[in-house]
Amino acid sequence: MRLEKDSLGEKEIPDDTYYGIHTSRSLENFNAAGEIFPIELIRAMVKLKIACARANQNLGLLEKNKASAIEQAGKNILSGVLAGGLNGELNEEFENQFCIDTFQSGSGTSSNMNVNEVIANLACEILGGKKGDKTLIHPNDHVNMGQSTNNIVPSAIRIVAFEKSKVLIDAAAGLWAALSSKASEFSHIFKSARTHLQDAVPITLGQEFGAYARAIEKDIERLKEARKNLLELGIGGNAVGTGINTKKEFRAEIIKALKEITGTGFQIPKDGVEITQFHTDIAHLSAAIKLLAIDILKITNDLRLLASGPNTAIGEIILPAVEPGSSIMPGKINPSICESANMACIQVIGYDHAISLACSAGQLELNTHTPLIGSNIIKILGTMQRCCIMLAERCIKGIRADEGQCRKNFESSGALATVLNPTLGYDKVAELVKESLKTKKTLRELVIEKNILKEEEFEDLIRGSVEPNL
Repeated sequence: MRLEKDSLGEKEIPDDTYYGIHTSRSLENFNAAGEIFPIELIRAMVKLKIACARANQNLGLLEKNKASAIEQAGKNILSGVLAGGLNGELNEEFENQFCIDTFQSGSGTSSNMNVNEVIANLACEILGGKKGDKTLIHPNDHVNMGQSTNNIVPSAIRIVAFEKSKVLIDAAAGLWAALSSKASEFSHIFKSARTHLQDAVPITLGQEFGAYARAIEKDIERLKEARKNLLELGIGGNAVGTGINTKKEFRAEIIKALKEITGTGFQIPKDGVEITQFHTDIAHLSAAIKLLAIDILKITNDLRLLASGPNTAIGEIILPAVEPGSSIMPGKINPSICESANMACIQVIGYDHAISLACSAGQLELNTHTPLIGSNIIKILGTMQRCCIMLAERCIKGIRADEGQCRKNFESSGALATVLNPTLGYDKVAELVKESLKTKKTLRELVIEKNILKEEEFEDLIRGSVEPNL
């Protein structure tokens, strides 16, 4: 054990840990979430600490040997230096050093100090000292120099959200491509549209899938728009965003160093006070993801209806069989991928609601719900990315059309009368509808049988009815 001291007194810390007294107290205090602060945010915070150390050295505020030790400690915590910057995973050796519950101090002070202490103690060893030697490397005075939790944690959230949202956009683009491909594949298949879940005018199966693809395309556009403001970082603003106790050039130096580390052109905010207390940019991204979830919910519910049956319902498409559907009914196949996607989307909508409440719950110069916001945006991004990939690969790409069933439903639909009306007249079509109901013959069969229309004329009418009048 080693003895450490803070303003509350002394405390023994296990000597094999790199975290210190602040982390130890936090481990005793917080356990409500039952899950640790997201490791993605820890990685981003380590990158910020390296950037700040470089900035402080360049401004003559931190001795070169201390800045170098802090940077090397950060690199050791991150498992690798990849092309374009420090983008490696967390080194397994240090994973158990970052173990604080997500629901902690509302600004994330516990996790910021956790990172400060681990870097400081590792830097002490790099310089030939021992853990806990604050005269050599101090977690507050050196690692946290010119920083506050109030801009470190929100900046880390923005960095992670910006990076992960690109991955989500790529996954959503894959879903769009799969839907677009099916729109082309099914473009020749006529079927009955349905409004109010009742028969409606003709449409093609391709048009249905084309509408799904366009909805996802719009979602991608909204995601791209929501990413833009995430490039602004509050880092260097200190407690309330004014940059107190830092040099004027500090923020620019951090942004410069951060670009070297991450390869991304982050920016100084237009208003440092605003970006410290408002997390609406994260809520904007979350809302865009929620809209993607809403559209996927609609699409998957449509797919379940269109595939229903297969013998006693609509049955116009066939979903790929991914598993036996029942433990008691042999041969039954369920729309399992669609159901899984449904659950993912519903969960995302719940996470988004929590983010909205948390973003609105700040008081005066600080939002004290930051860890919840950061944790949930990471969950949303990951859940929707996996959902898009799963849905595209395990469902959409394998969908087949039952052309016979589409045609049967299409020709049996009373809504065909709407297509015949301009050519044959209201009264004549009304007679045909009555005869169709009485004889159980389709309108197509009747008009051809009675030589009212030739088969080619009927097909031309149908084809013309589904061509968009835009």
